[in-house]
Amino acid sequence: MRAAALRSSRRDVDAGTTHLASLNPSLLQDLQRFALSHRPGDGLDLLEVLAASLRHNSALLLHLQDDERVLQLQVLPASRQLRCELDTAPWLALGLLTLRVLRVGPLEMGSAFVPLGTAYDLGPMLWHLALHGARGELLPEIGGVATYRVTPGASLDVAEPVGALATAVQRLQGQTTPLREIASWPGFDRDRAERLLNALYLQSALIVTRSHPGALSGI
Repeated sequence: MRAAALRSSRRDVDAGTTHLASLNPSLLQDLQRFALSHRPGDGLDLLEVLAASLRHNSALLLHLQDDERVLQLQVLPASRQLRCELDTAPWLALGLLTLRVLRVGPLEMGSAFVPLGTAYDLGPMLWHLALHGARGELLPEIGGVATYRVTPGASLDVAEPVGALATAVQRLQGQTTPLREIASWPGFDRDRAERLLNALYLQSALIVTRSHPGALSGI
């Protein structure tokens, strides 16, 4: 009875050009809030969908489109993996800036699970997508009045930041800093600062502080 009730509570809706198919209500609501901030006719950004998958620990089957192809992507947050029919890592093979999410649906696990092609680490995809994808604004969970610091001991091996990014990560390891100050660092502007913070957050490598004095003037 409970499983039947859960299935009946799931429904198909559209978020712009992205079709949301049979998702559980909490995940559906999470994704729909992103659609409110997009222009009419735009679909969800892949970074938003992956972030929601992680927050809800929900395995998803996505249909994506870039300039060259349409493909399926399996998202497995419990093991922090992606699976797809690509011979090259998706963050290298796909046009991240123009990538569109056509459909988001639940991925059947257990005995019904049929893995696609090749497994890839989710970490590098999140890092590259945050830095080079379409979304240039802070994710809602880390936005607002806040200061930021890299989590002590956080591993960024999958990210391998270099140049100005590496310098910024080092500075954030030693000090709690508002967004406005990060955006003023060499090689940075507000867009790049927000992208870096999103990337760190999705690697579980960011501490967000709301009560630090710097937060009051740091947006």
